[in-house]
Amino acid sequence: MSRILFAALAASLTLTTAAVAADAPGVTATEIKVGATFPFSGPASALGNAGKGLIAYVNQINDRGGINGRKINLITYDDAYSPPKAVEHTRKLIESDEVAFMFGQLGTPSNSATNKYLTGKKIPSAFITTGATKFTDSKEYPLTTTSLPSYDTEGKVYAKYFRAELPNAKVGILYQNDDFGKDFLNAMKASYKDEAATKLVAIPYEVADPTVDSQVVNLKASAPDAFLFAGTPKFAAQALRKMNEMGWKPLTVVNFVGASIGATFVPVGLDKVVGVVTAGFQKEPTDPKWKDDQGVKDFIAFAQKYLPGADLADQNYMFGYQQGMILEQLIKQSGNDLSRENILKQSKSIKDLTLPTALPGIKVNTSETVNQAYTQLQLQKWNGKSWDQFGSVLKAD
Repeated sequence: MSRILFAALAASLTLTTAAVAADAPGVTATEIKVGATFPFSGPASALGNAGKGLIAYVNQINDRGGINGRKINLITYDDAYSPPKAVEHTRKLIESDEVAFMFGQLGTPSNSATNKYLTGKKIPSAFITTGATKFTDSKEYPLTTTSLPSYDTEGKVYAKYFRAELPNAKVGILYQNDDFGKDFLNAMKASYKDEAATKLVAIPYEVADPTVDSQVVNLKASAPDAFLFAGTPKFAAQALRKMNEMGWKPLTVVNFVGASIGATFVPVGLDKVVGVVTAGFQKEPTDPKWKDDQGVKDFIAFAQKYLPGADLADQNYMFGYQQGMILEQLIKQSGNDLSRENILKQSKSIKDLTLPTALPGIKVNTSETVNQAYTQLQLQKWNGKSWDQFGSVLKAD
């Protein structure tokens, strides 16, 4: 009799799980489909390595047997950093591939182009890879969480740094001419207030531009004492290379996205960018200071198996790895209720998640009103071989 009851109970639990799965698009008893777009090609292709890091981490999860008995079917497409392609691929992910939700899709232009469609379909857009300030408005973007500190926060951190180091300096700003770059410009203007007109000189570039050499030459002509680059690695490398050729050495800051050792500094020359400052939130796996750090050792072992040949000096791989950990936490927290409603709820209920590869003191916290994974940053300066962190961990407020 007990065996019969046990069998009936087991059958009931199986049916319950199947029912939950059946009610959740993209979910079965053995699989959950997740969608994303990345610039694997095009002018921001270096950032596509974040997608490769995420894909590799999901492969590791699946090799372990998945989460709660389900493997993750991560479906990704190359949008080439093109908004129309991002829209096309996102529609395919929802309407043809029937993913449960979107996760980590990269790029301010791409996310700006697809958000209205995803909102209309009530699809959670979890931990998108952009720090565009507009997406931090949880009322305007109720289905969205982000995985980069807001560019407004980052820009204000840099403004405070410039004013502390060179109180009377004129700052030259080279920025990507879209919401991404303009967020940094607006943050600088807000910080400098009435002095912005006399202390800030800003020149934009387009992602379709072949180079930014002419913009750098024009900025130098205005004789700024400090320089801020706000854009992607390809153009950051071009700007730093041109500055070096001209012998122009202002106090230089490069935004986090642009300050990749492998994608930006190596092409210029590691010794030629000494003194460049950025704000970060993750450990650098090639930095000797972390050689005995367990989180970094685990990442290196992971990369050797799942990302063979990857340049670990490219911070995008590490970022993708961390994104994988956040995705893992999100699905674990959701348990067997993988409805879009619960995925959204859990994406805004991450509490004190400490990633082993994050810089000390930095944690992931989200809520109904705070939809950013990271609200903390650490300033760091390039010494020619590695980053030297300085000051305290800075918060968004």
